Amino acid sequence: MQLLKILTPLAASAVLACAVPPALAQSASPAAAATAVPGRGDDVLLEMQQAFRKSDRQRLGQLLPAARGHALEPWAAYWELRARLDEAQPNEVQAFLQRWAGTYQEDRLRNDWLRQLGQRRDWARFAELHPAFRMGDDREVRCYATTIDLLEGKAAASAAQEVLRNWHALRDADDGCTHAAGELFAARKLGAPEVWRKARLAIEANRLRAARDAVAIVAPEVLGLVNELQANPAKFLGGRAAAPTRQRQELVVLGLIKLAASDPDGAAALLENKWGGHLTPEERHWTWGVIGKQAALRLSPAATEYFDKVAKDRDLSDDLLGWKVRAALRAGHWKTVRRAIDAMGDEARADSTWVYWKARALLAGRPGEAERAEAQQLLQRIAGPHGFYEQLALEDLGQRITVPPAPAPLTAEEKAAARTNPSLARGLYAIAIGLRSEGVREWNYATNLHSPGGMAERELLAAADLACQREVWDRCINTSERTKGAVDYAQRFPMPHQSAVVAHSQGVGLDPAYVYGLIRQESRFIMDARSGVGASGLMQVMPATARWTAKKIGLTGFTPDQLNDRDTNITIGTAYLKLALDDFAGSMPMAAAAYNAGPGRPRSWRNGPVLDAAIWAENVPFAETRDYVKKVLANTTNYAAILTGQPQSLRSRLGTVGPRDLSTPDPSQDLP
Repeated sequence: MQLLKILTPLAASAVLACAVPPALAQSASPAAAATAVPGRGDDVLLEMQQAFRKSDRQRLGQLLPAARGHALEPWAAYWELRARLDEAQPNEVQAFLQRWAGTYQEDRLRNDWLRQLGQRRDWARFAELHPAFRMGDDREVRCYATTIDLLEGKAAASAAQEVLRNWHALRDADDGCTHAAGELFAARKLGAPEVWRKARLAIEANRLRAARDAVAIVAPEVLGLVNELQANPAKFLGGRAAAPTRQRQELVVLGLIKLAASDPDGAAALLENKWGGHLTPEERHWTWGVIGKQAALRLSPAATEYFDKVAKDRDLSDDLLGWKVRAALRAGHWKTVRRAIDAMGDEARADSTWVYWKARALLAGRPGEAERAEAQQLLQRIAGPHGFYEQLALEDLGQRITVPPAPAPLTAEEKAAARTNPSLARGLYAIAIGLRSEGVREWNYATNLHSPGGMAERELLAAADLACQREVWDRCINTSERTKGAVDYAQRFPMPHQSAVVAHSQGVGLDPAYVYGLIRQESRFIMDARSGVGASGLMQVMPATARWTAKKIGLTGFTPDQLNDRDTNITIGTAYLKLALDDFAGSMPMAAAAYNAGPGRPRSWRNGPVLDAAIWAENVPFAETRDYVKKVLANTTNYAAILTGQPQSLRSRLGTVGPRDLSTPDPSQDLP
């Protein structure tokens, strides 16, 4: 979601008056910082941002002098140099890095420059600059660094696995990790199966260039066939009778993966009746896993049948195993759930999702004493009030969700340190004048535990408090969520506009905690939030949905521009949520899914067996909606604990989900 300007001029003035002047010693001269006037030169920065987005180098160069001495001059200087970095001289880059040493912009430009040096194979300059790269968050740069180690004979024994982790995690084509993989393959430190696996992942993600780049490493002579199978996999597979070589076998796998995306049953038939005997067991297992995943995404009962053909779960990726678990949960196959989770890698098995379902699988049927003890240990490992599965684990242990004790109050010194942090000040200033993306990045850099001077828990609480005081709620929430021991629910679950939210919620018969849980996930309480698809305001209402809802509730004279008004947005949003809740017979998970993905999809997703709503939510095919439903319900439970002061149950808000009663009309057909 792209968020736009959120603070009024008055709020911006408050940010500048309270945070910026003492904090700008690194971004402008002390005199300029001390005399900063709200609004002075802000229009120049806004125009430069637009010029940067348009790659207008000439305009950036023209505007840069007018940004000298501005509180956000580091951004102006970054945009101007970054736009022409492909033709910049090394001394210019070095001057920038020295001028803005210690800032986010310095480290981001170093990242950009390292990428360019890697693409140019300028390993000497890369090696000189790379040790100072603080964020270390760029997979390509990591792979370039490994390439240098390879060339110098210094590569660690784990270098190949590190490159593979980064390469496989990149969806789109890249130069750094592809080049490193090629070097490792040429040095016989990386085998053909790992390279083909990258091609499989790329074809499944519909990234043809990334697939071609992988195939070019291991079998450049068959590149033309990759284009052919991508364009028409059914024709490619149907027009061949055999796969006599390893390369041809892998191409058949790629063709079946591509076909499964649109026709999993057709791909299954071809694998079963034609191609299975031509493939190795690992190739068959992976292909059945992909076909099973595609069937599971369609909530097809055939998914379990396809996954059952995988004789060795460890031949599957963690992603495919996750979908095997989901399909097994829908079918009630608890032994399959256990085996698939056990086959996952260490990192995946540690995820609270799979920890929880492993515990539930251990308790299914008639568990023995050892199984009950293991399940108890797993639940205790993740139990807590903060997340969906953490809350369910807490309840399965016989406890309810309550508000944890507040940490010790922040001291005046701790608050002052946050106010005078240069990056925090620049972040708030940028957000205040409408440079939200830049402000968020600056803020995150300042609070990132992995950057130099990264914040400890009390410092994070102080930074979150600063954002709360400025009503920059998304930074308040996200920053506070990074603490582990000291947990402040007033920061994590704020309740701005409380009188309006409670009144409108209760006026239409909604639990205010449910509305707060949804708003927190939708907009993080940002008044002028905008989504990429046009949703607006606190409750992220689409214009067409707003018009329909306004007509439904008799709100005359409504126009979509009124969605920027707080009360109108809450009125429309709560009314639509109530209509969705009623149409889905009071199911909070289904109404949340309808709010996020539209009502038509949940109507389809409810078909099949009657399920525990937690299993239903975990099987939602859209990753965004799956995450959304779980977070809204967990948020709701925490807000209810705050609002009522009483222990709460997430499970009581879940219930079951299944097909509607065909003897009654389906009112949800009326929802837009």
